[in-house]
Amino acid sequence: MSGKRMPAGENHSGKAFKQSNKNAKKPILRSSLWFWLRIGGVAMGAAIAGTLLAVSFTSKPLQKTQLNQQQQAAFNGEGITGSGLQFSALSRPVNILVLGMSVLPPDIKNPPPETLHMRYQPELNSFDGLSDVMLLLRFEPEKKKLIMLSIPRDTRIEVSGHGMTKINATNVYGGPALTSTAVSNLLDGVEIDRYIRINVLGVSKLVDALGGVTVYVPKNMKYRDDSQHLYINLKAGKQHLNGEQALQLLRFRHDELGDIGRIQRQQMVISALTDQTLNPATLSQLPKILDIVKEHIDSNLTVEELVALLDFMVQTHRSNMQMLMVPGRFSEKKEYDASYWIADNRHIGAMMAKYFDLDSEPKAEVVHHTASLRIAFQDSTGTNQANLHPLIKILEKAGYHNIYITKSWGEPLEVTRIIAQQGDGDSAESIRNALNLGEVRVESTGNLYSDVSIQVGKDSLQASADTLKQQSKP
Repeated sequence: MSGKRMPAGENHSGKAFKQSNKNAKKPILRSSLWFWLRIGGVAMGAAIAGTLLAVSFTSKPLQKTQLNQQQQAAFNGEGITGSGLQFSALSRPVNILVLGMSVLPPDIKNPPPETLHMRYQPELNSFDGLSDVMLLLRFEPEKKKLIMLSIPRDTRIEVSGHGMTKINATNVYGGPALTSTAVSNLLDGVEIDRYIRINVLGVSKLVDALGGVTVYVPKNMKYRDDSQHLYINLKAGKQHLNGEQALQLLRFRHDELGDIGRIQRQQMVISALTDQTLNPATLSQLPKILDIVKEHIDSNLTVEELVALLDFMVQTHRSNMQMLMVPGRFSEKKEYDASYWIADNRHIGAMMAKYFDLDSEPKAEVVHHTASLRIAFQDSTGTNQANLHPLIKILEKAGYHNIYITKSWGEPLEVTRIIAQQGDGDSAESIRNALNLGEVRVESTGNLYSDVSIQVGKDSLQASADTLKQQSKP
């Protein structure tokens, strides 16, 4: 690989304003915290307080990049945590922009001299390149909900001074501040409170620190790039992955869905890590975990705020965690000078109004009529697709007619998953009620072109048998 990595069809000759790498001042804990530690409290509160103190006094500041006043204005500086006994609790809804960084020597102005003579391009512990992963997390303390919105890195947007570009290039042009502004503009003006940038080198260390992750690899994945020393070789099936293997799963994008398929796998890994590691025991290990990955993280969160966010996640039930993706489509060949994800602004407005409480215009929700709702069936029983037909007939009798069978979901499932692919949880719940089986999930791991995907598990076999028996009666 030679030359600087850029989004296809882009010219990065425009001058990007760089940010200094001076450490931000270390957050100072209020003296009242010691008072509350002395008097004690509930066990969880004491554990969180101890964790907070340990992290505060043993860790370096999280922020590696000093933002000037204009850049700071891209984020809401209002506090997000309470005081007194509520110091580790969120005081209001919070939106956090998370950027995953993969940086090679050509991506920065002054790469380490030792990399100039290597025969390959190593990953650098830097935050100055393109954003490989983009997530907007919403923490809602009153509703006890966590929303994860994936933003395809190839999303086509207009950036002042740079014209039309891919949204992942905004970090190159202006760091987290410009990226925050671009994301806000894309998502109907949503306010962003804080940011976290994590380098890819820290991701594998984080997974290892959490003890690895058990996940179902959907298919054989093999890819080789000698220029980066990037070697992916995973076999299909359920397995426990270490940090390096998890990174291979997260980075693979050489299939028909490209980056969108990678987003689906990111959501799978996030879901698996959430189920496995978000518990009080993990929270108590935060000082050790943060010490391992802190050099690979840049964030304007304070330590108190980070602990409050993690505490919220620990106490959030899996059913209240929802994973969305910016709706849209792939650009057509020859439509533009590069391959883009073209965002669907009408559906974005409805999604942001429903899940991010935006009072924007127009905010009329996109209404799906039962007959036109796009429903994709995916067999996950490991048997044959003939078992799907009784379920399809049930939905047809209920007025659903835009139904199709698509590629099987590789992971064998005990319980059917009814996936609200476009965030339409109400329609997914109506389908679940009609079938009288399965569980509803608001995530984007189903068929890309569906409104609702039904990944049919083994619980459907008895339901199908009962339906056939009923139909055979005179």
